[in-house]
Amino acid sequence: MFLAKATEVATTAILEMKKFLRWIPSVLLMGIVFALSSLPAQELPSFGFWDTLVKKGGHAVGYGILALSYWYAMKWEKKHAWLAFLLAVLYALSDEFHQSFVPGRNPSLLDALGFDTGGALLALAGVWWLLRKK
Repeated sequence: MFLAKATEVATTAILEMKKFLRWIPSVLLMGIVFALSSLPAQELPSFGFWDTLVKKGGHAVGYGILALSYWYAMKWEKKHAWLAFLLAVLYALSDEFHQSFVPGRNPSLLDALGFDTGGALLALAGVWWLLRKK
């Protein structure tokens, strides 16, 4: 009886740990976004002619990957895709607010609701399409 209960407790603990570990990619990505958003404007690299494309494309790709990491944490359950999208949009908005405190940086709703949201939506829609048969 004791061994059965101990095994059940251990199994439950392992399953809970796995749920927690699935969020690590999201937390790491959020940290990277925060760190990059903390750079003052004069410390940002310039990509010359390609500057706008690289930076706005980086927004879209970064938030696409972030949205996918949220969905991964939720075990790719289709019913949670909207929540992964919402979390990405909310983080994008909070990041733009954060940038208002960084020297030389300005918050941009176009970045948050255009590029970041668009990247999250495209990434989630692409994976949704790939998983449509499941």
